[in-house]
Amino acid sequence: MDESNTTAERLDLPKVDLTQRSVNVLRRRANGFIEFEFSVGWPELVVELMMTRADFEQFCSRQQIPVPQGT
Repeated sequence: MDESNTTAERLDLPKVDLTQRSVNVLRRRANGFIEFEFSVGWPELVVELMMTRADFEQFCSRQQIPVPQGT
């Protein structure tokens, strides 16, 4: 086996645009927290987060994502 190839070279990975970022609001809690999914590059690969509304709006601003309506 030729070990000179890196793992990334051996995998057939799709191209990714790391400037593509999105949020998907899952739930607005009565205590003011917002549960949401955040993705970078691949929309199907997400991390779930929970923040206060003010922190969520600041997070969206820093990530250059429009704050979803109704938030």
